[in-house]
Amino acid sequence: MAGEDWIDLKFRLFDGTDIGPNKFNPSSSVASLKESILSRWPQDKEIAPKTINDIKLINAGKVLEDNRTLAESRVPVGELPGGVITMHVVVRPPLPDKHNEKQLAKSPKQNRCTCSIL
Repeated sequence: MAGEDWIDLKFRLFDGTDIGPNKFNPSSSVASLKESILSRWPQDKEIAPKTINDIKLINAGKVLEDNRTLAESRVPVGELPGGVITMHVVVRPPLPDKHNEKQLAKSPKQNRCTCSIL
């Protein structure tokens, strides 16, 4: 495929920083885009995905499915030839540890008021 057929993408993170832009083949899967994001994730970020399952890609308000290609997922409205498409990256927060969750449920509530008003 010719270089002009490739798509320029940048990925906007939750804090407004970007990864990219980089060129991607339209036949690239959304899962492979997520792998690229994961490998280029800035090391200085406090919140970071561990796997591609922790990442959601959003283009034009639509969450992209991992098994679809970039060409199938693109929304052509507003795209300009030679322009860069910005996709938003949402990171799923880490799930609480089941052991810690049970301990929190069993612990006494610290904020309960036991005083009475006369």
